[in-house]
This record gives sequence, C-alpha cells and structure tokens, in this order.
Amino acid sequence: MVMAPEWLERMSGLIDDVDAPVYAASYDVLRRLTGFNVHRGALASFHRKLLPTVVDVLQDARRVVVLEDLVSHTNLGAIFRCAAALGMDAVVLSPSCADPLYRRSVRVSMGAVFTISYARSEAWPDDVDALRRQGFTLVALTPSEDATALDETSYAEDGRIAVLFGSEGPGLSSAAMALADHRVRIPMAAEVDSLNVAAAAAVSFWVLGGPRRAGAP
Repeated sequence: MVMAPEWLERMSGLIDDVDAPVYAASYDVLRRLTGFNVHRGALASFHRKLLPTVVDVLQDARRVVVLEDLVSHTNLGAIFRCAAALGMDAVVLSPSCADPLYRRSVRVSMGAVFTISYARSEAWPDDVDALRRQGFTLVALTPSEDATALDETSYAEDGRIAVLFGSEGPGLSSAAMALADHRVRIPMAAEVDSLNVAAAAAVSFWVLGGPRRAGAP
C-alpha cells in the first residue's frame, strides 16, 4: 500500500488487518511514482482472485445478467452497480467484454464489481444455452418494434431469469438472439429509438428484479 501521510490515520483500520507493506510519501513523490497526476491519496497493489466458473455463479442465482461484447468500461461499471442495487444475483460476461476490474469500471460501479458474483464465459454462445439447461428463461433486450413490450411481460416470482444485453451499437449477435426464449423491448416516446445499454439494464432490472428486492434488507 502506498499513500500520502495524512491517509495513514484514515486507513488505519484497514492497514491493521492487512499483512502487506505500507509506504507513505509526499504527493510530489507519489506523482513521480505513478508518472502522472492520478494519485488520490491511497493506492494498493493486489493479486486477483480466480474467477468462478459460469456453473458456479449460476448455482444459487435466480436473476442473472448476461452481457455480450460490451466494450465500454463505463457502461460495464454502471450495469454492475444497477445489477447489485436492483435485485440481480450474478453476471455472465462473453469472452470479449471489457474488464470489470479496470479502474474506470470499478469507480463507476461504486465498488459493486466486488460485491456481485460474475464469471467470464469460455464457451460462447454455448454457455448461454447452458443457462436454459439449468432452468433459466432467457430474455433478450432489443429495440426491435416486433419485440414484446417490457411492461407487458410476466414471469413467475420464483422463476429463474437471465437477461441478455448486447454490445453498444450492434446489440446482441444473431447467434445469441436465436437462443433467447423471449425478445423484449422498452417502449420509447418522443421518437427516441433506444436507450443507452446501462439505462436499459436499469429499467429491466427494476421490473425483473422486483421479487429479489422484496426480501432485501
């Protein structure tokens, strides 16, 4: 851990619990160390935990988010925050999705990337079909006019639902869309054709994650 002197007291509770070296230095030294003015007072370097498998994160989940090829760290972080807040249990990422532990994703998610279970698929889109085999209803979000309006859908509260979102711009691939049980859209007004993927995720989580929120503290 590397921090400015005044952060030693602020971080004392954490420092006491961590078996790692702690260094303090002036902001000038910290700027020289990092190479640019990004240091906010405290930094730490740590090893990543091994990610669970898709099967692992699905084991106890009832509401799952499936993301295909999202490349924006901002959108990814926002979706994780919404998923954690609005009753989703886990996230499954396609192989080409952005990294949830990239610093911008962590910041935008307000730390939710550390609180909600996620796995990265190693067999795409076969892992999407694996969700169906485990009893999930696959709901694909699309702006297509021939899709069912979200407010006209109904799912059993104790059912297992996986909500699929595609890449910014092109949306879900035809292969992933073909695996979906239902194609669902969020009705638009004022001739707006669609929402940003993170905004669309928040709306759908609010509707589909309701039963999960009901029992939350």
